[in-house]
Amino acid sequence: MAKVTLPDGSILEIADGSTIEDLARKIGPGLAMAALAGRIDGRTVDLSSPIEGDARVEIITAKDPEGIEIMRHSCAHVMAEAICRLWPQARLVYGPTVEDGFYYDIDLDEPIRPTDFERIEAEMQAIADADRPFVRTEMSRTEALVRLAGDKYKTDNIQRAQGDRISFYGHGDGFQDLCRGPHVPSTGRVGHFKIMSVAGAYWHGDATQKMLQRVYGTSWPDKKQLTEHLQRLEEARRRDHRVLGKQLDLFSFNEAGPGFAFMHAKGMIIWNEIVEFWRSVHRRYGYEEIRTPIILNEELWHRSGHWDNYKENMYFTNVDDAAYAIKPMNCPGGCLLYKTRQHSYREFPLRVAELGLVHRHEASGVMHGLFRVRQFTQDDAHIFCTADQIESEVVGVINLTFELYRTFGFDEFHIELSTKPDKHIGSDEIWETATNALEQALRHKGIDYKINEGDGAFYGPKIDFHVRDCLKRSWQLGTIQLDFSMPARFELVYTDSDNTEKTPVMIHRAILGSFERFLGILIEHYAGAMPMWLAPEQARVLPISEKTNDYACKVRDRLLEAGLRAACDLTGEKIGAKIARGHADRLPYMLVVGPREAEAGTVNLRTRSRPDNADIHLDDFVEMGKNLVAQRRIEPV
Repeated sequence: MAKVTLPDGSILEIADGSTIEDLARKIGPGLAMAALAGRIDGRTVDLSSPIEGDARVEIITAKDPEGIEIMRHSCAHVMAEAICRLWPQARLVYGPTVEDGFYYDIDLDEPIRPTDFERIEAEMQAIADADRPFVRTEMSRTEALVRLAGDKYKTDNIQRAQGDRISFYGHGDGFQDLCRGPHVPSTGRVGHFKIMSVAGAYWHGDATQKMLQRVYGTSWPDKKQLTEHLQRLEEARRRDHRVLGKQLDLFSFNEAGPGFAFMHAKGMIIWNEIVEFWRSVHRRYGYEEIRTPIILNEELWHRSGHWDNYKENMYFTNVDDAAYAIKPMNCPGGCLLYKTRQHSYREFPLRVAELGLVHRHEASGVMHGLFRVRQFTQDDAHIFCTADQIESEVVGVINLTFELYRTFGFDEFHIELSTKPDKHIGSDEIWETATNALEQALRHKGIDYKINEGDGAFYGPKIDFHVRDCLKRSWQLGTIQLDFSMPARFELVYTDSDNTEKTPVMIHRAILGSFERFLGILIEHYAGAMPMWLAPEQARVLPISEKTNDYACKVRDRLLEAGLRAACDLTGEKIGAKIARGHADRLPYMLVVGPREAEAGTVNLRTRSRPDNADIHLDDFVEMGKNLVAQRRIEPV
C-alpha cells in the first residue's frame, strides 16, 4: 500500500500503482467527476498516471488555474483534429495555451477565414461529443525522429524537447500529435469553446520562413463563463484606445513614421498630469532626475552587452564617420553620468530617475496602437547602492510602485520573479546572489509571487508587476532588475568606509514602463472617461441660449482662474445637443446655465456618471473641483 499525503495534510492509503483517478474516486464521487489531472510530488500528470510508492498528491480541477490551462491545451488538440478533418492537407506546427485561450499554428496554403469558424466549431463539438480518451504514448528521441522524418516542424520540436523520452497524445480516429501533456481525461472535458480569430505568424518568429496560419480559440469550464468572457471582449472592443484616441483627439499615427505616436494637445494634458504626479512622488522618495542623450557611440553598446543581446532591435546611424546607435535603453547613459565624479558610500543609496526617450525596432506586424510602438518614454530609474542596501531599496521601490498604481485606480495586481535566461551575462554565483536578494525583499513585504523560470533580463533577475484593469485583463507594467554585471563592465566604483574602491550594485527599475503604453491602458481602463484630475477638459459650460452666453463665459473664466480646465459651448445648437456632445466627449462635468442660474450665481450641474442634475453655487463647484483634482480622486464614471 502507498501512503498518499493530500494538500490538507491528511493521509490516505491506496494500493500501490493506483492512478490519480482512483484516488479521486476514493476521496469522493464529486471530486472524481471534477478531476482533470493531478500532481505527484509537485509534478503535473494525467489523471491516468499511477502513484508509485508514498507521495504528496493533489487533484487538479477546473477551479485550479492549472486545470483550466490543461483543459484549454486539450481543446487546442481537439481544434487541431477538427482542422485536419476539414483540411486534410494541413500540417500542424504547435499549439500552446495563452491567457484566456489557446492557438495552433497551421501550415496550410488555403486560407482559413472567419466564415470557416462555425464549421470548425461544429467539427470540434462532434469530437467532444464522442468523448474519446486522451492516450499518452512514449518513445525514445531516436524513435520519434524516425517516426516523424520528413515533417520539418515536428522534427524541430523533437530536437528542442527536453529529456530522453518523447511523448505523443492521441484521442481516437488515428489523430495523434507530439505533446508533453498532460491532458484532460477525454475530449468531452475540453469545456465550452469558441474560435476567436486567425492571423499570420512566422515559424519561430523568423520573417524569412513561410507564413503560417495561427488560429486562436478560447475554452471555459461552463457556458456562463464563456458568455461572460465574450461580453468582456465586446466591452474591450468598445474601449479600444485606438478608436477612442481618435474620437477624443488624444493621439494619432502617420505613415511618415510608422510606430511613432503623435501626441495631440489633449493627449499631452493627460501626459503632463501623469508626469507631474510621477515627479512629485519620486521627489518624496528621494530620487534625483537626470537626462541622457538619445544617440551614443556604438562602442558603448558593445561594452554594456546590448550589442550581443539586443542589436536586432536597435537603430544605427553615422556621425562624422563614426558609428552610433539610438538608445533602446537608458542604463548605459546612466552609467556614464555616474562616472562624471567620484562617489562615496556616504551618498548611497543614490537614486537617479530619468524619463528617457528610447527607440526599439519592432516588427511592423506586432505594432498595436500605443501598446507596441517604436519610440516611447520609459519612466526609468537606476539605484546605485551597496549589497547590504539591496533589500531595503527593493522594498522602497515596491512601496512607490503600489502608491502609483493605486492612485490611478489599479488595486489588483500580482508579482512574478523572473530568473536567469539562457542568454545572459555574469556568473552563476552572481545570478544566485541577485535572485536571493530579490526573493528576500518580497518575503520582507509578505508578498505572494510566482517564479517565472528563465525570463530574467540578460544582465540580471527581475521582479515584474502585473495589474488588472476593470475588464480583469492583466498588464505587465513595472519591473525591478538587479544588476551586478553592468557596473563592473563600466568600471563604476565608490570609496567604501575602509577607504578602498568597490563596485556598486545597480538596480534598474521602471514603474509605469512605457508612458505611451500606460496612456493606452488608462484610456481603455476608463473607457476614455478620465478622472477629473487627468481629464483634458474638466468642465464645460453650456448656455441654454445666446442670452446667457456672457454669464457662461464668466463661469468659464472663474474656473480657469481657479486652475481648472474649462471651456464654453457657444454654438447655436439646442441644449440637448450640447449635453449629448458633452457626454460623447467623456466630460467629467457639464454646467448648464440659463437666466435663472445667471441671476442666482449658480450652475445646473450634470455629471457623466449620474443621469440626474442639481443646482449648485458656482463657488461651491469651484471648491469641489479643486478638491477632486488635489486629491486625485477616482470618481465613478
